[in-house]
Amino acid sequence: MTTGHDNANAARRARGQSTRGRGAQGRGAQGRGAQGQSVRGRGARGGARRALRGAAVLAVAVGLAGLAGCGAGGVESIEPFLDETLPAGSSGALVAGRGTTIDVCRGWGAPEEQDAAGEQDAAGEQDAAGGERPGCDTVFDIMSMTKQFTAAAIVRLEMDGLLDVADPLSDHVPGVPADKRSITIEHLLTHTSGLPDSLGPDDEPLTRDAFLREALGSELLSRPGETYLYSNVGYSLLTVVVEEASGQDYEAYLAEHLFQPAGMTRTGYVLPDWSTAHLAVEYDADGRAQGTPLDHPWADDGPYWNLRGNGGLLSTPRDMFRWHVALRDDTVLDEAARREQFEPRVREAPDDTYYAYGWVVDDPDDPRILWHNGGNGRAYGEIGRDPAGEVFVFWVANRSAGDGWDLGESGTDLTSGLFERLSG
Repeated sequence: MTTGHDNANAARRARGQSTRGRGAQGRGAQGRGAQGQSVRGRGARGGARRALRGAAVLAVAVGLAGLAGCGAGGVESIEPFLDETLPAGSSGALVAGRGTTIDVCRGWGAPEEQDAAGEQDAAGEQDAAGGERPGCDTVFDIMSMTKQFTAAAIVRLEMDGLLDVADPLSDHVPGVPADKRSITIEHLLTHTSGLPDSLGPDDEPLTRDAFLREALGSELLSRPGETYLYSNVGYSLLTVVVEEASGQDYEAYLAEHLFQPAGMTRTGYVLPDWSTAHLAVEYDADGRAQGTPLDHPWADDGPYWNLRGNGGLLSTPRDMFRWHVALRDDTVLDEAARREQFEPRVREAPDDTYYAYGWVVDDPDDPRILWHNGGNGRAYGEIGRDPAGEVFVFWVANRSAGDGWDLGESGTDLTSGLFERLSG
């Protein structure tokens, strides 16, 4: 997986590599890896991201100009739209809403076709592989969408006076060598540190200390602050910063300061009381079960460090909507902190989108949509919201590709179509 969007996009379009999440080898290489590593980053981007910018942004620009019938049929057209858009054989779950109100929260597929529409609770039926049929409360890997939570933790720590994003990494992480002492926390947040994308497969049993040795000993690909190069290594280093600045384990900090205030009871790595019956089984493109996210190798306290903090969080559509609601007010971040996290900062050259802190922004001068995605060759998903929090869409497919279809390439049609209908 290459570190620039240009080469990574081509690799993802080829789809011969996995696209984020656990990677092709179990939980393996979730990064945008170069030279044969799995493609992780934000998942299957490239053409997909351009489609979202061209379609969803247009929908928001038209819809948010006035919530009065100018969208493609309005909320009442969502179900027919889903019937037309979701590929036969795919399976997953979605939530979409306006303001603090959920308009639709439901699953689809089994991967056998799911015949129940509308909102579903956590007690879903079992699919043939032993997992839950997808629903509003099914637990999925949210893959690279994890990054917004790591970024929010950093911004929250800054809000509480425990760090500054302008701090050098060396202020919070011991043993930073001379060539990396100019790397700041903001460089890590915006993928401008010069660090490589990944150090190896996600399921490589890499401890925190071993990760730090490898990350700090890696060769920089550009001078810090000079070039946008997507780096999952950088977000795992931010995870170390969270722990060092807070004095807490990464997941414990997120649970106390983000998840619990937002009412997100089913989000985390290992702290939630997971019922294996409620975890989504993932499927490959041939429809073969690949197990749930917890069936792949992890340490006792969560993912190994090639994945920790840059991906792999588990959550549900309902919890992700709660996160959206919490970002509408001061529940987890005050107004200044939210503005800081969402501000577009670095162009994702050669594309015209901009990276904020854990979010992608369509237009630096007039932002209409904040979004991110993630994929792993089995699962794929997207999240999007407008800056004011009036429209929100999240979906994830636990079977994302099949014979003649690939949601990693076409899924932005789903995101943009939902945005348009919610805005109309």
